Amino acid sequence: MFRLLKPRLSISSINKRTIYEKPWPVVYDKEPEKLNILQKFERVKKEWKGEWKKNVQELRSKPRWYEQYKPVSYAEKVVWKFDGTEKSLDQWIVNCDCDYGHGYSTAKLELSSNGTGIFHGVLDTTIPKNGQTTASGYCNITSTPKLKSFKRIAPNNWLRYNELVLRVRGDGRCYLINLLCDKRFDVTRLHAHNYLMYTRGGPHWQVVRIPFSKFVFTNKAQVHEIQFPIVPVNVSNLGITIADKISGPFRLEIDHISICFNPTIFEASAYEMYKVYRG
Repeated sequence: MFRLLKPRLSISSINKRTIYEKPWPVVYDKEPEKLNILQKFERVKKEWKGEWKKNVQELRSKPRWYEQYKPVSYAEKVVWKFDGTEKSLDQWIVNCDCDYGHGYSTAKLELSSNGTGIFHGVLDTTIPKNGQTTASGYCNITSTPKLKSFKRIAPNNWLRYNELVLRVRGDGRCYLINLLCDKRFDVTRLHAHNYLMYTRGGPHWQVVRIPFSKFVFTNKAQVHEIQFPIVPVNVSNLGITIADKISGPFRLEIDHISICFNPTIFEASAYEMYKVYRG
């Protein structure tokens, strides 16, 4: 596992910028609206009222604390589902190295005739001659975080579950599953848990079951010396990345992504912990 992650998926080598340098250029699907001061004030006033109503509804809702600690064996809970509507597509963000000027890969997320989601495109490992990029070939889809009132991020509460289940139909290529943490603190903005998903080609669907304990803790896309298990109440996003250094078309069809409680899994982390002495 550790030998596979580093040579195949060193995503941090695509861009050598640090967090203190200027950010990447922003790519808009359409030009932002040009509003005057009065129009901006009216829009803020309207959004402010809507956020307060949403906040009141959250306070009135009764949390079911007894369900939070009541495990149900082999009960799957669908988190992301492609149901043939544009709303299911709006839950995902597509990006690749071409968006930032660090490559020539292209990627799209579309609906199939059956209503499932198709993540497809062309992976291109050609390195642009800009004097900065040292590696290329990256495509990714990432789920948008759930928002509470006043644009607060609401992390997924997966405390009762210990397994991730994906129903996919792949092309035989290797994909990286990313579980991203809540980024309310700047020191954790580049923390993630990753696992390699191997797909098989053909017309048949494939059900991939990944225990939370199998995910590898990474920092800046590099495997960390000290492994930490997933915090189930702190998962904000899920991403699927292809960066296997093989140029060519790719296609991954996704039906749904769910979580499950497996009573046969007892370990918190599948990897041995070592004490690292420095100096």
